[in-house]
Amino acid sequence: MDLQVPIKIFDELADEVIESTGLLDLASGEIRDVKYADYDVATLGLPAENPEYDFTCGMLSNNGHEVEFRVEVDAAGGKYSVTASELLELKGRAAKLFTEGARADAARKSGKRG
Repeated sequence: MDLQVPIKIFDELADEVIESTGLLDLASGEIRDVKYADYDVATLGLPAENPEYDFTCGMLSNNGHEVEFRVEVDAAGGKYSVTASELLELKGRAAKLFTEGARADAARKSGKRG
């Protein structure tokens, strides 16, 4: 089964945040199809190669609910990924948050309060 979810990616530099989007493979943790907003990776290289690079994180969103997680960057290979342990934790946090959000939305639509 190929389950990929759209995510936002934030490469944090000393004085700048470079935003991009990608597809997180929930089975492998690989992040594919990374597209940068207002950043030319062909000219500037990966943000992780910048001397002012600090870290990278990702955000998974669903119906106004968000879960943030750590993203690993392989600068030599030009790849983004999520470690197995981070992926497992992300799945648990996302399931809980999105399930609670769905219940609250359903209760609001039916006129009930939770």
